[in-house]
Parts: sequence; structure tokens; C-alpha cells
Amino acid sequence: MTSLKRWHLLPLAAFLFMSIDPTVTEVVNSMSDYCDQFLLEGTQPQVPGILEGGRILNQNRYKPICQTFENERRFVTLYDTKNRIPVFSAYKYRGGVGKRPANDWKIEPQLEDEDDKNMKLGDKNETYDHQAGTIDYRRNRAFDRGHLFPSSHAFNGSDKMATFTLTNVVPQAARFNQGSWNRMETCVKCVMDKYCNGNNGVIEGFVVTGAQPSSNNILRNRINIPTMLWSAFCCYSANMKMWLASAHWADNVPPENKYLQTKTLEELHKELRLDDSEFKVFPGTQCPLHTTVTDLTCTSQKM
Repeated sequence: MTSLKRWHLLPLAAFLFMSIDPTVTEVVNSMSDYCDQFLLEGTQPQVPGILEGGRILNQNRYKPICQTFENERRFVTLYDTKNRIPVFSAYKYRGGVGKRPANDWKIEPQLEDEDDKNMKLGDKNETYDHQAGTIDYRRNRAFDRGHLFPSSHAFNGSDKMATFTLTNVVPQAARFNQGSWNRMETCVKCVMDKYCNGNNGVIEGFVVTGAQPSSNNILRNRINIPTMLWSAFCCYSANMKMWLASAHWADNVPPENKYLQTKTLEELHKELRLDDSEFKVFPGTQCPLHTTVTDLTCTSQKM
């Protein structure tokens, strides 16, 4: 894969989708109850100060979203309504084919107290109280709307369209998004396509991608510009009869290097821990902590 710089993570809350009826709303209290299909073995990440022991520590600020499009859940996001960016998005990779869809940017109605479980097209001229809007990114060449769950990793056309929600993006340095980060996403996709085949032969990998907010770098006085982005994946390879995992992270600036370094999960955990509070992306699973996929061959890009 490619080389990444330092990444820091905000304290997350907990992915608990317990108390809200899933037939009524997809902004929930606990991911584990209603959206655990997007988490490896249904296990939530451990994010210091935000998501600890399966509990969202500040449920008024951090909202777990079962990202729903056309009445079907597509992936899950933990969203920071104060910074108006996601803490992370988690998804199951099943292969991804087809072209990038039109940039029809959506918003999460329930964050604005609207009773609609499906994401919907946002008003291009509206400023939203609890999330970013299209107007926040207008006429800005320095920063892209950087996907955490990239459309290239989505299984079909509807899944790809679902990634175009503003609750799944952060202000990402344009050259970083289109350069080394994009190459990393392509490399990871290639590895998962080739090696992440379960016992039934079906492609299946689990990915969590997040952003570390800055202390005072704000886009249009509303949207936090993260200092870094990070990503990790894990899967079982039936052909190799072993679990595979790797991680990447980098500063949210125009990159100095063409590629990001591939790191171990343990290295990511050390990078994102907060004082004595541990960060763990796939806690309690069989994902290897001390090895990477750098020795595996793939035809898309170098790893």
C-alpha cells in the first residue's frame, strides 16, 4: 500500500443503537443493535473520550447513523454534530464495480428533527444546524468533500449513491484526496478483491475510516477541518487460511509523497490513543495487530 503521515483521532462516543425504533428512525442510540452488520463481528471501535466500552459518552453531540438510502441500510457513521463532520464511517466491503455516480449530495433529515429515516437531497442554499450543507463547501478549491466510505468501495449503484451524503465526508485537502489517499483506497480495494474471500468464496472485508478534528481550523466558520485521516481494514482469507489487516493514516495537507505507508493495526492504535485511554479499531476480533499486507501482490498500485 502507500505511505501515511501522523493521524490523530477524536474521542468517540459509543455505537449503541438501542432506544429508537429502527422502523421510525435511523439516527439511533446504539450501532450494535441495528447496524452491527457493518462492524466486524458486530464489535464497535474503541475511541477515547467518544466511544468507550460500547457507550457513546456524549449522546447529545455524537450521533450514530444507520446510513439509509431507498429504505435500505448501506453503512454506519458516528457523526459529530458540533464539528459537523463524521468521527468515522464503517462498512462491509463486498466488491465494487461500476462508475462513480453523479455528485447528488444528500443530508441526514433526522439530525434536523425531520421524521424521515432515508437520507435526502440537501437544499444547496440552506445552512443546517447540526450538519454540513452544500453551501459550506461552495467555491472552495483548497478542500474537497472527502469521502470516508468511498464510492469506489461500494458494491452497486445504489450503494455508491448512498456514499454521497455530507455526513460521510470531511473537508480534505484536494491534492491529498485526489493523490496519495485515492491511491491508498485503490490499493486496499485491490487487496480485498484478491485476498478477502471467506469460506464461501464471497468477497468480504470490513473497513473503518475516520478523521481527527483540529482544535480551531474551521471552514466557513462552521465545519471543522480535520488534522488527519485514518483508515483500517480486516478480513479473513480462506485461500491463505489466515486473517489479514492493515492501516493507513496521514496529515490532512497536500502530500509530500506519492504513496502512503502501510502500517499495522497496533501502530494505528498507538497513534490514536489518548493519554491512558486506548484506541482499538477492531477490538476483540482475530485481526492481526502486528502484520500488514505489504508482501501481498496486487496489480493496481504498489502497497
